Amino acid sequence: MARNQFPNFGGGNMQQLMRQAQKMQEQLTKAQEELDAKEYEAASGGGMVTCKVNGKREVVSLTIKPEAVDPDDVEMLQDLVMAAVNEALRTGEKNREETMNRLAPGGMGGLL
Repeated sequence: MARNQFPNFGGGNMQQLMRQAQKMQEQLTKAQEELDAKEYEAASGGGMVTCKVNGKREVVSLTIKPEAVDPDDVEMLQDLVMAAVNEALRTGEKNREETMNRLAPGGMGGLL
């Protein structure tokens, strides 16, 4: 088999491709670290319940105003907490997707 049967895959081009892949990997790793460190906050019930999550999808803080606590309506408080937590998580996930899609258009074939 001839060595230069595929001239576009010569050593120089392959090295350049590998450097580009390494650079992209470094950018993705840095972006992942930055996303993990970010915090997202959301509120429900007109600010009665506030939740803050980080980019690792962990609840960092949860604040409930005393007037939101009604012993006769615990279900409402539970709903407010779930709404605030879910909205904060959705905000973080949307930011994560947008950031990663900017770095790797097309999602790298579903790898991200």
